[in-house]
Amino acid sequence: MVNVAAVVVTFNRLDKLKTVISSIEAQTLQPSTLIIIDNASTDGTDQYLSSLTSTLNVEIVTMKENTGGAGGFAEGMSRGYRAGADHVWIMDDDCYPSETALQNLVVGFDEAVAELGPDVPFACSAVKFVDDTLCEMNNPVPTWDWGRLLIKGQQNVMVTSCSFVSVLIPRWAIAEYGLPYSEYFIWFDDKEYTMRLTHRCPGVQVLDSVVTHDMGENKGVNFADVNSKNVWKFAYGVRNESSYLLHHRGFLYYVEFGMRLFVSLRRGRVAIQLRGKLMGKWLRGITFNPKVSHVDDVPLTRA
Repeated sequence: MVNVAAVVVTFNRLDKLKTVISSIEAQTLQPSTLIIIDNASTDGTDQYLSSLTSTLNVEIVTMKENTGGAGGFAEGMSRGYRAGADHVWIMDDDCYPSETALQNLVVGFDEAVAELGPDVPFACSAVKFVDDTLCEMNNPVPTWDWGRLLIKGQQNVMVTSCSFVSVLIPRWAIAEYGLPYSEYFIWFDDKEYTMRLTHRCPGVQVLDSVVTHDMGENKGVNFADVNSKNVWKFAYGVRNESSYLLHHRGFLYYVEFGMRLFVSLRRGRVAIQLRGKLMGKWLRGITFNPKVSHVDDVPLTRA
C-alpha cells in the first residue's frame, strides 16, 4: 500500500480549511497521514484544530509566525519525508480535491513512470474554478511533446512546471532536489521548485485527477492589474522571479523580465509609486539569492 502524506498549508481561511479537510477525508485512496501547517492564523484556526477529530491520522503544526506558503510547504514536506512517506501530496487551504483525486494521481504517476522511467518527479491535478471553468492561475507549462503519454492511452500530459494546488511529489525527488525556497514566502515558489524537479525528466498532469480551487476571482497573474491592495503579493513575485532568472538562467533573462515588467506596468497605467516599488523589487533580485535546503538541514518547528 502506498504511503502518502497529505500536506495542507493554511492562514486565516478557517471555513475553507474545513472543506479541504472533509474533501481529503472523503478520498477513495486515503493518505496515511494529514499534516496541517497553521501559519500563525488569527481567525480561530488554532482553536478549531486543537479540538479536531478526524478519520485520518492528523498532525497539526502551529508555526510561531506566518512563513508564507513557501515556508509552510517546506515545513510540511520535511515532516512528511521524515515520517517515511513514499509521496507527499501538497495543496493550499482553498483546494478541494474530488473523491478520486489522490487515487488517480497515484495511478497516473505510476503509469508515467512505467513509460518514461523512474525519474518522473511529480504528478499534478487538473484544476478547475468553482464554476467548473478552467482555473486561470493554475495551468501547468507543457513540454513540446506534451501528448506523448496521451498517445499511449494514458490520462497524462507532460509538463515542466505547475502550481502547488494538488501536487504529488515522490520521496526520492525531495531527497535529491531539496525543499522549496522558504525565503520566497509567497509566489513563484511553486514554479521554481517544479522547474527544479524537471531538470532531467518532465512531470505529468493527470487529467482525471481533478480539484477545485476556491480562489475568489478566476484571474491569472497580470502586472497590469497591480493596485494598492495586491501590490504586496506582486512584490514577492517580482523579487522571487527576478532572483531566479538572474542566478539560475542568466543576465539576459533577468533584463528581459525587467523590460516586460516595465511595459506591463505602464500599459496597465499602474500608479507611479507602485511601479517604482515593483521595479525596486526587480533590482532586489540581484542580491536576493536563497540556497537550497535539504530535509536534514532544516530543524522542525515545534508542533
